[in-house]
Amino acid sequence: MTRFLLLLILFLFSQNLRSQTVLPSVLLKTTDGEEVRLSDYTALKKPLIISFWATYCGPCLVEFERVTNLYEQWKKEVDFEFIAVSIDDAKSTAKVRSMASGKKWPFIVLIDENQDVKRAMNVSDIPFCFVIDRAGVSVYKHEGYLPGDEINLLKEIKKISIK
Repeated sequence: MTRFLLLLILFLFSQNLRSQTVLPSVLLKTTDGEEVRLSDYTALKKPLIISFWATYCGPCLVEFERVTNLYEQWKKEVDFEFIAVSIDDAKSTAKVRSMASGKKWPFIVLIDENQDVKRAMNVSDIPFCFVIDRAGVSVYKHEGYLPGDEINLLKEIKKISIK
């Protein structure tokens, strides 16, 4: 009987963890200076790729260049949003804005000046990507970047877009 109760408790606990949303309700800024919550993007009811980055991160910029080149093709295949969350501090906000504008990134760029979202999502290092399903639950995460990693992101998005 004790084993049964223990198994039941573990099962219920694991189900609760799986159903929790990964997107925190913490304020971020857009490149226009508007305040938004990352959790608000679950209202789009579409898969999300959330990539944490910084202006000083070389691998992050290489990843974004490759994603930018593939973005239109990806959007034809899958309805999703790509959100780039900068962890640059408040002093670098202007640099984030000019970089996003200058490079003509086609995706959403948000600024996490105090790194509140980074901490809330347990991001250890950048680049760090999450794939989030329509319910706001993380289904895939990846730290670092090597050429070709962007293809894995597309594969993961395709997996959950069918459901």
